[in-house]
Amino acid sequence: MTHRRQRLGRLGERLTAEALAARGYTIVARNWRCPAGEIDIVVQRGDTLVVVEVRTRRGQTYGTPEESVTPAKQAKLVELGQTYVQEHDWDGPWRIDVVAVQFNRSGHLERLTIIENAVQG
Repeated sequence: MTHRRQRLGRLGERLTAEALAARGYTIVARNWRCPAGEIDIVVQRGDTLVVVEVRTRRGQTYGTPEESVTPAKQAKLVELGQTYVQEHDWDGPWRIDVVAVQFNRSGHLERLTIIENAVQG
């Protein structure tokens, strides 16, 4: 991944964490890693744990952020979520949300859309 794409991804994750915190979510973890991969953000709201996948795009040359969550990525997110809740002995409800962060070609934020229950396990 290029340095520019990494910076864009980190910016999308930072803006997402800020937006979730402003909506009353508690940030539990960022960039949590295990042998199976990485979860961008883990938050909690009430008694629900939320695994958050952030998809950030500049322009729409390669489609929207939502379109980048392929069936293979969805399966990976379910695997990662299950691993997280098992490793942390979480016995409450949990879900997987996707946050779509869209910048225009000039680098200005166009939208940040939180899609709850975006991936079903």
